[in-house]
Amino acid sequence: MKTISFKTLGCRVNLYETDALASRFKAAGYAIAEGDSAANVFIVNTCTVTNTSDQKCRQAIHQIRRKHPEALIVVTGCMVNHKKEELLQSGIADYIIDNERKSALFDIIDEHFKTGYSDPEGYDRDLFSYQPAFDTFHTRSLIKIHDGCNNFCSYCIIPMVRGRATSRPAEDIYDNVREVVAHGFKEVVLTGVNMGRYQYEETNFEQLVENILNIDGDFRVRVSSIEPDQFSDRFLSLLQHEKLAPHMHICLQSGSNDTLKRMHRFYFVEQFRDMCLRIKSVRPDFNLTTDIIVGFPGETETTFKESCDFAREIGFSHIHTFKYSVRTGTKAATLPDQIPERIKSERSEVMRQISLENKTKYFEAMQGKTQRMLIERIDSKGMARGYGENYIPVLLKGENLKRNTFINISLGEIVNQGNEEKMSFVGKSAL
Repeated sequence: MKTISFKTLGCRVNLYETDALASRFKAAGYAIAEGDSAANVFIVNTCTVTNTSDQKCRQAIHQIRRKHPEALIVVTGCMVNHKKEELLQSGIADYIIDNERKSALFDIIDEHFKTGYSDPEGYDRDLFSYQPAFDTFHTRSLIKIHDGCNNFCSYCIIPMVRGRATSRPAEDIYDNVREVVAHGFKEVVLTGVNMGRYQYEETNFEQLVENILNIDGDFRVRVSSIEPDQFSDRFLSLLQHEKLAPHMHICLQSGSNDTLKRMHRFYFVEQFRDMCLRIKSVRPDFNLTTDIIVGFPGETETTFKESCDFAREIGFSHIHTFKYSVRTGTKAATLPDQIPERIKSERSEVMRQISLENKTKYFEAMQGKTQRMLIERIDSKGMARGYGENYIPVLLKGENLKRNTFINISLGEIVNQGNEEKMSFVGKSAL
């Protein structure tokens, strides 16, 4: 039996692809290694969104080579598409496989062990031919619906490494959902590079979500990171559906119109505000989270303050704060008025504190309310951990609790207050 280990960096699309690949290997009799333990094969699924991402990927690969010199190392993902020739010339890995052939990774490696050699270039390019992930690293089942992007934001290299926008056939998505639900998954998470722009033949994103919600089974649907498209009244009506989780991570990036313009974003602050107000009018307790970049070239104290004020106004319960990092090959890398690292760090800390204040207020407003908790794991002391439908972390102590089951709970005490990443509710059974 061969043993295989996965190292995944970057976005949920990479996580989906890793889950699908791991399930494929396990179904074929490969053992999946835990963490950094010994394995015959190490697969590194890379990210290249920033120069820092590239550095982390290189470090991960070099560390594996030093610790496991005899292992087969396979590097795939966005860094390959961005720096393929560099990786090939470095000899850093045994196989370098681009995103378009990542779905064939099992066949490539299996052929290697059967014949001693495999040619990745001989496999077809296909972004969506991943088998449903039945045995994954996560309780939730990620469902990839879209790849690539046509937006070309000035700071982002993703269109160059993931390609232009392309949508997965709708029937393939429905089949994928049916299969993972039949396998026992209670939550499916829709993911993609820019999935709000999903369009396959006559089916757009709103119709796709509605059709998924109408699939039989006791499961819920969560929409992962999405761009701030102006959702229609039809989509907003879906927010009341019992299967659709009332949480979305909508990427703001800046609360200043001046900065948004230089980022080449496609909306204004006023449009984003209106979208959030419309969502809240349908579901007042809807949980909105976001990304914000601080220290973008030309960001002044005034425009940074506009971002801070807007973040407070909307009340995002979590702000994933990024310090702007120069990405070679993007327009933003050539912009004047680059911000010193010291100021970026100071602004990042300010935004982190706003995020903590927002989360505390949101959690306090949710105390006493009922949530349908999905139990994701139970520790050795019998403490269950999981999330409510609003993507609220919950700790629950009780008898006869089972992993991957729903339980109705009321939200009690807030614990670990002061540490945003560890804030949770103590749940009380509401049965």
